[in-house]
Amino acid sequence: MTTTIPKKASVAVLTALKNIQFQEFPLPDIAADEILVRIEGCGVCGTDVHEYRNDPFGIMPIVLGHEGTGEIVKLGSDISKDTVGNGVEIGSKIITSIIPCGECEPCISTPGRTNLCENMGCYGLMGDQPENRFNGWFGEYLLLKPGSTFFNVSEFSLKERILIEPVAVAVHAVERAKTTGLINFSSTVLIQGAGPIGLSVIAVLKTLGVQNIIAIDGQASRLQLAKQLGATETLDFTEYDNADALADKVKMLTNNRGAKFVFQCTGVPAAASTALKLVERGGGLCEVGFFVDNGEATINPHLDICNKELTLVGSWAYSPEDYPNAIECMKGIKAIGLPIEKLVTHEFPLSELTEAIETNIRMEGVKVITVN
Repeated sequence: MTTTIPKKASVAVLTALKNIQFQEFPLPDIAADEILVRIEGCGVCGTDVHEYRNDPFGIMPIVLGHEGTGEIVKLGSDISKDTVGNGVEIGSKIITSIIPCGECEPCISTPGRTNLCENMGCYGLMGDQPENRFNGWFGEYLLLKPGSTFFNVSEFSLKERILIEPVAVAVHAVERAKTTGLINFSSTVLIQGAGPIGLSVIAVLKTLGVQNIIAIDGQASRLQLAKQLGATETLDFTEYDNADALADKVKMLTNNRGAKFVFQCTGVPAAASTALKLVERGGGLCEVGFFVDNGEATINPHLDICNKELTLVGSWAYSPEDYPNAIECMKGIKAIGLPIEKLVTHEFPLSELTEAIETNIRMEGVKVITVN
């Protein structure tokens, strides 16, 4: 089947705070080491929301969208394989990851942790590029330039392909947590925040065989989904007067000890303070939720960290090296029957991108996506 490629195509440009305009540009010819992708869909991420509301990275005007996927419609003559060596052709379905510079100190000195790159590129977070207007997934087409990291995911459904990005965030967080040596089959692991990332962490842990998973959130529908994805206990934090009362409930569920390990998956400072109170002495915590600066959290260093001798790790997005693991994890999630596609609760046409983002801001549902 031949796909007709138009001479011009539209992208959704964030031109000012909370102001998205659809702008049309000529589709460029591709070079021998470039790829043109017809976009099929993209997820709305919390990072898109932060940029839409506040432009914390100072990159407006910008075509947002980094949880996207689509079909190769033009393939440069020099390209026959994706980043990990899997074959690609016209019609292959792909996703993209971050693009490390390969030259800064983190890229050179920390193998496997190129997520710490000081000059990282990412489709959907690149800002205005006159030489490539098609550099975000909220549009009709995406032009992959030389050096891009991309993966053939043709075996997955549209929703599964979109969800691989948040699963990659979860995989990276779990791998960071595993470096503490505190997570095993019998560990009680607590996930604070049952949004897309927290729920993905639950699914990843379940595929690893972790048997005791507690999920905390303030929305019943999200807690119900947490149960379906593998949580053995759920707690609605709105039912407790304060952090100490919530911590007492967690102790009741854990032989008066607390959770062996906690994943903090919200971007709320008060939640970050509470998370430390939920960990048992000698336990650990992985901070996942603060990809942007949402303010400071109050802690008691003696009671919350020192006296407990906690092991704390941070998790920053993901690296391209995490993507093969995330793809395999998605296969595992499907193999054991976890309903991962239920994370997608709202679908909007691309033309209604503003409403899709506003729906995310209102915290309606879980994962909001656009579908072309």
